[in-house]
Amino acid sequence: MEEIAEKAGSIKRIKLQNFMCHSSLIIELEDHVNFITGQNGSGKSAILTALCVAFGIKARGTQQASSLKDFIKNGCGCGSVSVDIKNEGEDAFKPPLYGKVITVERRITETTQTFCMKDEKGKKVAGKREDLQELLDHFNIEVDNPCVIMTQDKSREFLHAGSGKEKFKFYFKATLLQQVAELLMTIREKIENAAAVVEELKQEMVPFIEELKTLDEQIRNAQEIEEMAQQVGVLKKKLAWCWVYDTQKKLQLETQNLEKFQSRIPTCQRKIDEAEEVTKNVQEAIRLKQASIAGLLETSNQQRSSQNELQQALSLATREKAGLEEDLNNKQCQIARQMEQLQTLEQHVTEVRNHHVQDTQAEEAVRQEQFKKLNLNVEAAQCELRQIREEEANLQGQVDDINQQVNGIKLEMEELGAKLRDTQGYIRRLKSQQSNVMTTFGGDKVLKLLQTVEAQSRGFTCPPVGPLGSHTALVGNDKWSLAIEVAVGKLLNAFIVTNQKDMLLLRKCAQWSNYGYVQIIIYDFDRPPLQLPPHLLPDPSLRTVMSVLQSDNHVVMNVLVDQGSIERQVLAKDYNEGKLIAFGNSHLSNNVKEVLTADGIKLFSRNGSETILNRDRRVQGRLGVHVGHQLETAEVEASALQETIHSAENRKRAAADSAHNFQMRLQAMKRRRQDFQRNITGLELQLRDMQNAAQAESDMNVEPDVNELEGEISKAKEGIQANEDMLVKLTFSLQRAQEKVDAAKLVLMHSGSQQEGTLKPPRVLPDICEAEKAVENLHKELEETTGKASQVCPEEEVTGLGGVDKSPQEYSIILCRLQDRVRREERNNEPLEDLENKRQKIERRVVKKELTYKNLKGKLELLDGTYQIQLKKFQKNAIRLRQQLTWQFNGHLQKKGFSGSVKVDYSTETLSLEVQMPQDVSDSAVRDTRALSGGERSYSTLSFALALHEMTEAPFRAMDEFDVFMDAISRKISLDTVVDFAVQQGSQWIFITPHDISSVKAGPFVRKQQMSAPCP
Repeated sequence: MEEIAEKAGSIKRIKLQNFMCHSSLIIELEDHVNFITGQNGSGKSAILTALCVAFGIKARGTQQASSLKDFIKNGCGCGSVSVDIKNEGEDAFKPPLYGKVITVERRITETTQTFCMKDEKGKKVAGKREDLQELLDHFNIEVDNPCVIMTQDKSREFLHAGSGKEKFKFYFKATLLQQVAELLMTIREKIENAAAVVEELKQEMVPFIEELKTLDEQIRNAQEIEEMAQQVGVLKKKLAWCWVYDTQKKLQLETQNLEKFQSRIPTCQRKIDEAEEVTKNVQEAIRLKQASIAGLLETSNQQRSSQNELQQALSLATREKAGLEEDLNNKQCQIARQMEQLQTLEQHVTEVRNHHVQDTQAEEAVRQEQFKKLNLNVEAAQCELRQIREEEANLQGQVDDINQQVNGIKLEMEELGAKLRDTQGYIRRLKSQQSNVMTTFGGDKVLKLLQTVEAQSRGFTCPPVGPLGSHTALVGNDKWSLAIEVAVGKLLNAFIVTNQKDMLLLRKCAQWSNYGYVQIIIYDFDRPPLQLPPHLLPDPSLRTVMSVLQSDNHVVMNVLVDQGSIERQVLAKDYNEGKLIAFGNSHLSNNVKEVLTADGIKLFSRNGSETILNRDRRVQGRLGVHVGHQLETAEVEASALQETIHSAENRKRAAADSAHNFQMRLQAMKRRRQDFQRNITGLELQLRDMQNAAQAESDMNVEPDVNELEGEISKAKEGIQANEDMLVKLTFSLQRAQEKVDAAKLVLMHSGSQQEGTLKPPRVLPDICEAEKAVENLHKELEETTGKASQVCPEEEVTGLGGVDKSPQEYSIILCRLQDRVRREERNNEPLEDLENKRQKIERRVVKKELTYKNLKGKLELLDGTYQIQLKKFQKNAIRLRQQLTWQFNGHLQKKGFSGSVKVDYSTETLSLEVQMPQDVSDSAVRDTRALSGGERSYSTLSFALALHEMTEAPFRAMDEFDVFMDAISRKISLDTVVDFAVQQGSQWIFITPHDISSVKAGPFVRKQQMSAPCP
């Protein structure tokens, strides 16, 4: 056997000091196959446990102890584990730093535990867990992977794994698919969280974009007003000269008509002369046509003779076609006679065979009676099985209904929990308001901001006013408090300053006070209270937001009017009244921007679209609210919510208990169904055996001699085939003859049409036109309109403006409409310069946010695309691993004469092993390994484990008690199998077993070590 090259990362030596049952133990290991044997209690399993502890696994991960200090030998104060790893070859880990051997040492005391990494000289190089993880990643050592280290407990769990889900977990973890799947799931969650953040950023832009659209519309209106004012002046000038041009057109038209009437006499004379000339030409043309007709008659005679020849050719082709049709009919009759002869022969053969069958009917009747009884038994069992399945389906439906009820209760509890958290937050805010009313509008941060503003008061041109809610009061009780909050709630936290300088200083004060965002409104404090025209306000019978608010500072009310439109926001008692006002299309809807109900519902209409916004449960009224009363109500509501949640928990617990009971009944029904299925399978096997016996008996019967008749049938079929071939040839010849007939008819028809076309005489259609116009003089009217237009503006100015392209009446209508619109729009719009300044500020903010959103969205789409690619690769690799696992598993089973396959279902997360025993004559595979004997099950499971080992890479592998529950023959085959497999793999293997391994011979690649017997 050729020498196998060493791999870096293999274990050279393991040292144990005061660890578990060992005071001092040193294990030297071979580079390839190592067997460690010993009696139970000799401390074999402690070797693999020490290996796991040295490589950083937690105590619970070893399934041997709950704490590392439990591994210290009784009576000792500390213990240690040391592992020497070879570090030679191309895959060496930092060879200049560590050399040819890396020592990983872990020391354990009652209170602490430390580990370090040393070079080949014993000098400490690293002592951090990150350094150890880097070493493990470099050598691809997955301590948690059962294909790398399979401890005693993992071996027994694996060998006793009965359910498909447990086998699937083992496979999923061993092939590292679990690690990749968890990583992909984490990435998916992070992408979804990032998408939610990006979407929130997009939603933050919506108010600014809406405000920007509103400003754009206002700017367009202002620009249109200026353009319309300029158009009014232009239209006045064009209208004056339009009357002049209109008179000139009339004058020119009448002058042309006059000239036509004057030139009428000579034109008529000329037409008479032309008519006489035309008469002479017509007579000459008649003479020429008569001569042409004589020539055409001669040509017609020639074409008639040609037509007769074509007619003869057509007759010949028709006769040829008729002969071919007659031959075709003869062949068809001959084929029909041969078919009748063939049917007679086949009927004769059938009669001979039927006569033979009648002799065996008596025996067949007895056999059919047995089949009938057995089929009746199978049908009865299947009928009962269907009833069991129906009961099972009903139980499954009840389990699903109860689970759905549990899920519904969970959703209800989540909603109640969210509502309880909102109420508790509201209670905290109310308690804060009890200590200081100012915190109602901005929280505790507003107090710090006001203190900072007071300290910087000298820097302000005028002291800022705010928050607006502290300067505003609600008239009457708190009935409209929630409606006011929905209408102008955002403005109640705002501050007012008088110029840009004060706004910047207030913004700095907010930063110094850690006030994240404060709304600042610039407004002229010297502006008097706004006087609103009655025709711009809603109907006086309606109650507006402005009518229920009052403030000692008129600047606050002016801002609420300008920014919040409180004069056009109407209050309604309930939804029906609000709907009538907002969407009633009556005089009550005039000048109404929004309608707000007492319970916080907002209704409005925009561009014919009706919108209804329900109340956000997080919004609570602040103006005019009695804090103590609201606090009591909120606490009562919170207590009621807690009781409701407690009741929901009780209902959920009862439903879960009921689901458990139904699940137990369902499991019992499934076991009963499986028993019936096994009984039915036995009956079906018995029925199939009887069918096979009947088939074998029928195969032994001698068939009647019908060879001579079958020979005649074959000859008859050959004759029919020959005649059918001839029939195809005749059909082809008939088609060619038909094509000749069609071609002759086409030539004949073309000849006739050409002759008829030659004899058609040309036709000429003359057209005659006459017109009469009258002339009038308009010079006087032209002089009057020209004089009036010259007083308005020179004619050159109108020409420079594009001239006149409409009638005077159209210009008059357009001018009146523009003048009315200009007067109306000037009353309702702000100056264009102010609007453009506002728009520039908001546009800069929107552009910045859009740029950030696009960058984040692009990166997120790129990440999602990469994730989808990786997910597809993961799915493809999972399918390839499943196929590879089946091939390797079957290959290992064949060494013992077995065969089998592995069924992996990723959707249900189940894995099943199918094993075919060589002594099983029924050819049915065993799908549950628990149905096998102990040795067969252990060998099948070992084959599955070795198949997984072939799919993973590691510098060493360790297996403890892999050969339990095997008989002597299975153990010998298993030992030979694992040794051959380990040598072929080329990596280091450590096998631990309490059984006799004398059948394994030591050699250059195999090393056996015997552990000392335990002390009595």
